[in-house]
Amino acid sequence: MAKAQKSSSASSRRSKATAKLKKKKALPAHPPQRGGVEMVDPLVQAQMKLYEEAMSLFHQQKFQRSKLELEKVLEGPSKELADRARTHLRIAEQRMRPSIDQNPKSPEEHYQRGVAMMNLGRWDEARESLERARKLAPKADHVHYALAALDCLTGEADSAMANLKIAIDLRPANRYHARNDEDFVFLQEDPRFTEMLYPEKEGYSG
Repeated sequence: MAKAQKSSSASSRRSKATAKLKKKKALPAHPPQRGGVEMVDPLVQAQMKLYEEAMSLFHQQKFQRSKLELEKVLEGPSKELADRARTHLRIAEQRMRPSIDQNPKSPEEHYQRGVAMMNLGRWDEARESLERARKLAPKADHVHYALAALDCLTGEADSAMANLKIAIDLRPANRYHARNDEDFVFLQEDPRFTEMLYPEKEGYSG
């Protein structure tokens, strides 16, 4: 009988140990991580949203606005996102700061300088550079598109429509870019703008 009691006691201990293991396995898993950062943190999520908005502006070459958003990203808790933002912030600042003694020669160099001047709000210098780019490359759709955007920013509706039409004729995809481009807000109420960007609605042939 003594042996049976001892066996029963050992069995009980094993059952308790097994129960403890089951409890340990039942513990909730760690929250999902991304780059070492817990993405469930609302502050990190907000920081990620700012970063994505900044990068969207960056790729549209709207460096001044991108710079402002990237600076906000630096204040968030994620070191990884802050490091990424810092890298693109340096690039944006370089693009916005053309050298005084810079002497652009190619159409692309004039175009880049024109866009940089637009981002700085220096409209006259932007127009001068973009006009030179257009003269050197009259069939460069992105130059006409940039001029249309500049016309909108300076309140030149007729010129904006003319330049945008050429940009779309040269590259139809520009029609879809212009639909979501905030630089063209100035033309939103102009029926000509609607006809040009949404020909399927208006029966506009282009």
